[in-house]
Amino acid sequence: MTGQAISPELREWVAAQLAAGHSVPSLRASMRAAGWHDDAADAALQGIEMQGVGTLVAAPSRPGLPGPDLSESPLYIDAGDRRVQVLQTMRHPRVIVFGDLLSAQECESLIDAARQRLARSLTVETQTGGEALNVDRTSDGMFFERGENATVARLEQRIAALLRWPLEFGEGLQILRYAPGAQYRPHYDYFDPGEPGTPTILRRGGQRVATLVMYLQEPEQGGATTFPDVGLEVAPKRGTGVFFSYDRPDPSTRTLHGGAPVLAGEKWVATKWLREREFT
Repeated sequence: MTGQAISPELREWVAAQLAAGHSVPSLRASMRAAGWHDDAADAALQGIEMQGVGTLVAAPSRPGLPGPDLSESPLYIDAGDRRVQVLQTMRHPRVIVFGDLLSAQECESLIDAARQRLARSLTVETQTGGEALNVDRTSDGMFFERGENATVARLEQRIAALLRWPLEFGEGLQILRYAPGAQYRPHYDYFDPGEPGTPTILRRGGQRVATLVMYLQEPEQGGATTFPDVGLEVAPKRGTGVFFSYDRPDPSTRTLHGGAPVLAGEKWVATKWLREREFT
């Protein structure tokens, strides 16, 4: 910790700014610009919201989130048709790295089925509720429908068992190819509640609450999944996956993440986003 005190005056200032209509992300940026360290800003802002003028209350965490049962610190988890390794865990952000999540044959099957349908990757456009090209994302990609083929259906069942989340709450599986130089700059996967297009997006299944990135082909160099807020990098080893969840659509979850540039070779990944209710 930095030792910067969170005083009553600071909390009153936060309440006044929220009452004036400023967002939590904008307040965090203002505090950093004024010299507050990240941990002090997080302590002052984490989990707060306005409910009426002048009333500062704790924002409730979502009661249930996707994720495996780690209560007994298992080394392996039964995911129905496969025994998956637990390689690394982190509490905040909630990150779990899984080993042996997919077989080499499954990785090849997904790549082969996706290869002919690749196009420049789009991102969800929260201004409009549609999709758009984004200069921060330079991969090629495509989506499978849920259960589109045998490999996709088997993997979706495995994910549902592993993460204890209904299969129907998952978006279609996305396959991405990152050529040399391709990257995805740091971003959040949840939909910003303050953007005008977000209500349209949420009609299809509510907020995203978790992400699972699975590595289908490892590059020769580069391509790690990075979490800049906590200095974590996950190497893109074939067959492994990195899972993270977020109990609210706010930077306090520390789930800022990105795909570092591929320096040599190609990286292929499969991404599964989980929603808070059935995705249609």
